[in-house]
Parts: sequence; C-alpha cells; structure tokens
Amino acid sequence: MNREQLWQATLGELELSVPKVHFTTWFRNTFIVDWNEDTVVVAVPNNFTKAWLENKYHKSILRILQSITENKVSRAEYKVETNSKKYDRLSERLSAPASPPDAEVHPAPALARSGAAVASHPLNPRYIFANYVVGKGNELAYAASVRVAKEPGTKYNPLFLYGGVGLGKTHLMLAVGNELLRTSSSLKILYITGEQFTSDYVSSLQTGTVEAFKQKYRTPDLLLVDDIQFIGGKEQTQEQFFHVFNALRDSHKQIVLTSDRPPKAIPALEERLISRFEWGMIADISSPDLETRTAILASKSKERGAALDEDALRFLATHIQSNVRELEGALNKLLAHCELHGIEPTLAVAREVVSSITLSQRRGGVSTRELVKIVAEYFDISLDDLTGQSRRKELVVPRQITMFLMREELDASYPTIGNELGGRDHTTAMHAYAKIKRDFDSDERVRQDIGSIRQRLYNG
Repeated sequence: MNREQLWQATLGELELSVPKVHFTTWFRNTFIVDWNEDTVVVAVPNNFTKAWLENKYHKSILRILQSITENKVSRAEYKVETNSKKYDRLSERLSAPASPPDAEVHPAPALARSGAAVASHPLNPRYIFANYVVGKGNELAYAASVRVAKEPGTKYNPLFLYGGVGLGKTHLMLAVGNELLRTSSSLKILYITGEQFTSDYVSSLQTGTVEAFKQKYRTPDLLLVDDIQFIGGKEQTQEQFFHVFNALRDSHKQIVLTSDRPPKAIPALEERLISRFEWGMIADISSPDLETRTAILASKSKERGAALDEDALRFLATHIQSNVRELEGALNKLLAHCELHGIEPTLAVAREVVSSITLSQRRGGVSTRELVKIVAEYFDISLDDLTGQSRRKELVVPRQITMFLMREELDASYPTIGNELGGRDHTTAMHAYAKIKRDFDSDERVRQDIGSIRQRLYNG
C-alpha cells in the first residue's frame, strides 16, 4: 500500500463519522506527504487547517491509521504544504466543500475551461448522472433532476430534494450543475451550503458589503444550496434568502435545494419560505434496497478497478444498509485491507471488515441524558416536553424514538428507560421499542429520523 492509498482509505473511514460539511471543509486538499516507518506526515493547505486537525481530529485520524496498518503507524504529524496536482486528484473523493478561512479554492477543470463564473465552491466533476445508480428509493428524485437539467427554470422550480445522510442528494444536485455546464458552458452557476449562505450574510453585515452579497446571490442562472435546513431559526438569514429566492424565480433562474427533511419539518422555518419551497417539485430519497445497494457497490468497485467476489458484494450490501456513504466507506476499507495484505476481497474478508465497522461506529461514553438532549434538539422540542407527561401527538413519536435508541444504542434496561423518560413504567418502554422497531421496517420517515439522530450521536 502506498501513501495515496493509505490516505484514501483513511478518508473513507473518516467520512463515516464526520458530518459532511465538516469533512469537506477540513479534509479537502490534504494528503500524506511522508510515511516513514511508524510516522505519517499529513500535508494541509494552511495553518488554520493544521491547527484544527491537530486539536479536533488528531485522535480519530491516528486511530484509523493504526487500524488500517495494524498498529504499524504510531504517530501522525501535520505540515503545511501546497501541491495543486495532488489536490486535484484527492479532492475528487470529496463533495464540493465549504472552504476554511485562508484556504485556496481550486476550480474544477470543467469550470475553468468553460469560463463560467466560479463562485464559493467548484462543482465536483465526479458527480454526473451517468454514474448515479437509480433504484426504487431515488427514481423520482433522479427523473426530476434530469428534467431540471434539460429544462431549467421552468416547471420544477425550485427542485427540493430531501432524505437522510449519505443517500445521494448532493450527487444529484451537482449532476444538474455539471449537465448544464456541459450543454451551456456560459451559464453562471453558484453552489453553496446553507451554512455558507448564513456565514456570507453575517460577513457582509460586518464589512458593510451587503450590496455585493445581494449581487452575488441574485444573479446566478443556477443556484444550488446544500443543507438548506441550516437557515431554520435564523430570522435575518431567512429574510435574505426569501428575497434571493424571489429574485431568481421571477427571472426564471433555476433553484435546487437539498435538506435532511421536507420543508414543513424544518424547525423554525418561516411559512413564506415553506410555501415557496413547495412551489416546484419535492422529491424524497429513501434508503436504497438490497438490489440497489449491490448495484452501487458493483459500480464503485468497477471505478476502483477491483473485481469483488459476488458473495462479498452481496454480504456488504446486506449488512451495510443505512446509506451510500457507509457503503462506499466499507468498500474502501475492504479494498485497503486487501491491498495492505496482498489478498483477494473474498467473503471471509468482507465479514471481518463489516464486523470492525459495526464495532467502531458505536460511540462510547454516551449517557442516557445526552441521548435525550440530542433527540430533543433534532425534533426542536424542549427537554421538559420530551420527558414530561404531556400526551400531545407531536411529542409521542420523538419520545418513542428516544426509548428505541436507548435500548438499541446504549443497551439500557426497560426500567432505566422508563425512569429517564419521566418515571414511566417499564411496559411503556417495551411497547415503544416494539412499535418503533416495526415502523423502522415500514416507515421511511422514521428510518430517516433515526438515521439522522444516530449520525449526530456518532459525530458528537
């Protein structure tokens, strides 16, 4: 295994536990510049990123490096170094990122050639319709995205894609942008995250450049906003986005938005924005079924030039069910393990990899109170409401999901679960667990909620 393969495998592991926006912010433009016996030196683009990785992610990086190399690596160091060719190669595995302060943004080749305006983020050329695997859970979202790419600014405006973590929302969004660039290279395309929109607005207020902010966001031919739910609860930001939305739609400019939930379920989102987000097409992306997961793994394996045993493919697809990102992470780990040991990716090796992933995903040291707090924050309700005696309909499901997760994630006893949720009887906890377990198999909304909460739990 060489340095690049080791870092690709490490990124694959990190991608499972780090929130998407943070992963793309802090790990883009990084690579291993030196691997000398027990020490790995990671190159980063600037001192800000260096300090962040040392303080925030060092333990995770070192743990993963040790796992992949079977403890041959005992130290990880960070060094500021720029190498644009290396950046271009390694950045393809990352979604278009939100850049940290002082970081250099390198336009994607397609944008650079076209002369199209390059905004906050380049479009990742890897994400196109041709390599998007379509199944029952995403066929409507795919069809709507293709339609938008062919006829922007018409019927499906805005296009609102929603679904759980790692299901391919960003892929489809960027595919729209890349397809439009391919057919109309002069278009002005702006891709941002909801967090970046907020940050840009706050910065414009601080620097007195609000007019420049308005000009930037009200002039693109195509506006792509990832994780729009981030603006929920931010009144001034919502006010600005309201005007941006109206200006673009009135000019027949296309808007594509993604979120982890439908408009009406975004906490503290203004009614006028909800109504506008529902004007066009709302398409959900659900967890892929077994056949789709198998097809995705086969496609990813082909991209990597690896021939996976059919039984190994089926085993991975059967046991990694939550999202595409986890599937790709498991595949990366499997291939890295095989490259390191010079062995074939058989069923037996796949079993070993899945076992290690399952163990590493559980986050140690989480208390029941922390879990209750995370669920309350996710559903935008107070702790008192979640643990209280009110039987209001909007509190029942969050309370039941809390009980389910206490049992599944913390292995808490039913009496303990009842006590933590307002002193309820243990039979109430048993009923809640059984109900959510049934709903998990039949209700996509429940599945998405639990997946998103687990992501927050694992990510801290």
